[in-house]
Amino acid sequence: MVVDKSETRVRRMFAEIAGKYDRMNHLLSMNVDRYWRWRTVKIVPPTGDAPILDVCTGTGDLALAYYRAAKGKVRVDATDFCPEMLEVGEEKKNRAKIGDMIRFQEADTQALPFKDDTFQIVSVAFGLRNVTNTDLGLSEMTRVCRPGGKIAVLEFSIPTWQPFKAFYLWYFRNILPMLGRLFAKNREDAYKYLPDSVGEFPYGEALAERMRAAGLQDVFYKSLTFGIATLYVGTK
Repeated sequence: MVVDKSETRVRRMFAEIAGKYDRMNHLLSMNVDRYWRWRTVKIVPPTGDAPILDVCTGTGDLALAYYRAAKGKVRVDATDFCPEMLEVGEEKKNRAKIGDMIRFQEADTQALPFKDDTFQIVSVAFGLRNVTNTDLGLSEMTRVCRPGGKIAVLEFSIPTWQPFKAFYLWYFRNILPMLGRLFAKNREDAYKYLPDSVGEFPYGEALAERMRAAGLQDVFYKSLTFGIATLYVGTK
């Protein structure tokens, strides 16, 4: 069965869980999600003074990681099409007293409101698979990236090593949705959508090929934590 990734459904689903999103991420990943973002910034670090864009930013964790990596000297734009998620990001930004060096903006990754060749890095963490048209999202990310700039895609993937793969899939398909229903209590059942959408989404070489088709070169990918997540990097 094809997962419903319509803009209306995905926006409504994330609006319902926005207030619990960070806590659920840290709980269900046992805080490993923090490490994945740290690795992303280490592998694709900021250089120079050109701005950085984080799309499908959610509550802004990767945008904040890039702000810290650049020591607050580079503007970071953070976009998402769910205003409720952006509100949580704004609260985190205000608590950290960051000011205007991070700018949260409502925008669909399939139609980014930026000029061509603007950003040194365009990143996305666990959001590309929620974009209705994956190829259009990658095309837009590439369009707004500067020549020589990097596209960084951090996304869930399916481990290949047994017996870990069997255990992971059992947890992912059975325990995770149950915990999600228990703690998040949202009508759209976001934590059943999560394993369903990951199971459908291309990973490994399949996603790397989609990035090449979007016009990126020197595409490589790095498996993280036994293959639970994968970081894909391409150069414009």
